[in-house]
Amino acid sequence: MSLQARLDAFKADFKAGKPPFNAPPDIHPIMERATAALIASGQAERARKAGERAPDFTLQDAEGNTVSSAALLAEGPLVISFYRGVWCPYCNLELQALEATLPDFVAAGATLVAISPQNAANSRKSMRNNKLGFPILSDVGNEVAAAFGLRFTLPDDLVDLYKRLKNDLPAFNGDDSWTLPMPARYVIGQDGTILYSEVNPDYTRRPEPADMLVVLREAARLASARTAHD
Repeated sequence: MSLQARLDAFKADFKAGKPPFNAPPDIHPIMERATAALIASGQAERARKAGERAPDFTLQDAEGNTVSSAALLAEGPLVISFYRGVWCPYCNLELQALEATLPDFVAAGATLVAISPQNAANSRKSMRNNKLGFPILSDVGNEVAAAFGLRFTLPDDLVDLYKRLKNDLPAFNGDDSWTLPMPARYVIGQDGTILYSEVNPDYTRRPEPADMLVVLREAARLASARTAHD
């Protein structure tokens, strides 16, 4: 089953209030209204895209180690997934799909990382719950997400809903701003150029991990051709 098919199935069960969700039906219009407003804002179209240079960053992983984009790119192309946090079931399904594709990313010479505003303890929980073999980096305050054009502030009614649902973002993130990144996937070449970008203000929509493999393999083919020509 594709990642999007799994996301769609989860969304259908959630909206239907099936166990174990039992979500009250009045929450869905609030969520849908916030998503529609973010789509209408056009922010996704203004985010960093293919052909542009990726912002440099230095963040800490779940164990407190410093990780820089420069060091990662020195090893090969970089695949980045910006996701919302351990509390987001759509994000967890995406992480699981990325983990299943990790051997293919490695075979293509790429490094995979996820970036989230959550604190290190919740990153460790994400890695443990989803059995991840790739690192999660903590982007406190969504500063790197902002550099990519992904950070947005939740509207007041959605903040109230999250509080009602016990999605306490300040506690998860150690940051009182009530901001999140739009879910996004990037492939960055070793020269820092963005080779692929997928930014979606609808958090229930995510690209297939296999889409990145096509880009990585083409980049490897072009690099090999340049080397042979030189």
